[in-house]
Amino acid sequence: MAVATVLVWSLAPILLIVMSSFKADRDIFAVPPRLGFDPTLANYMALVSRWSDFFSGLLNSLIVTIGATVLAVITSAMAGYAYSRFRHRILAGSAFFLIFIRLIPPIVITLPLFPVVNALGLSDTHLILIVLYATFFVSLGTLVMRTFIDQIPKEVDEAAHIDGASRGQILRKIILPLSAQGMVAVAVFVIVYAWNEFLFAFIFTTTRAKTAPLVISEMIGAVEGVEWGVLFAASTIQLLPILLFVVLAQKHLVAGLTAGATKG
Repeated sequence: MAVATVLVWSLAPILLIVMSSFKADRDIFAVPPRLGFDPTLANYMALVSRWSDFFSGLLNSLIVTIGATVLAVITSAMAGYAYSRFRHRILAGSAFFLIFIRLIPPIVITLPLFPVVNALGLSDTHLILIVLYATFFVSLGTLVMRTFIDQIPKEVDEAAHIDGASRGQILRKIILPLSAQGMVAVAVFVIVYAWNEFLFAFIFTTTRAKTAPLVISEMIGAVEGVEWGVLFAASTIQLLPILLFVVLAQKHLVAGLTAGATKG
């Protein structure tokens, strides 16, 4: 019963958005709500004709998400290896620092960063969002990767070193393939965050690197009023790719959330 309640609570709003995207405006807020209606593609056609920026925003979201994911996964894997294989008081202390900075609300660092970003000429670029999104998740990604790499016996490293492998070769050819599930778990976290992030995109972009969530917010604040059907159509298009991705990658997401929980 509890599981059914959680599923209804989680899926009902999504189902409502998707169904409303196929409804005429008069049916969206009908009282009482109508379960039966004549589906229409008018909202999607209006989205294409009147909000072409939305599809440019989707492309920007894709570019930023891929870039942030690659950067975060590579950095987290290398840092996780260092934390797993080396022991030092400075490293141990910095691990607590990683946890601390992960707890800082993003809004706290955005205002001080704004003049720095402008001075570097990075405002309204894909690069600034890629760096910010990756940086925001490197701390969590490092801890996840360290847990996965801890499960790989150090004797494997020692055997490879005796055979003449360098530290870089051990990392690239042994550690990373064996901890691939951890890398996928980190990638899932970053992808979900970067695809839907709004605050950094709102502050640091205006036109060229504007992402899909930003365009959707503009639909809500349109001067001529909110076209709810078009808004729901845009939300559906923006939602479905990430929803499908999470469903397909859920086992890796669970692995990341439970990393180290069964370690003896």
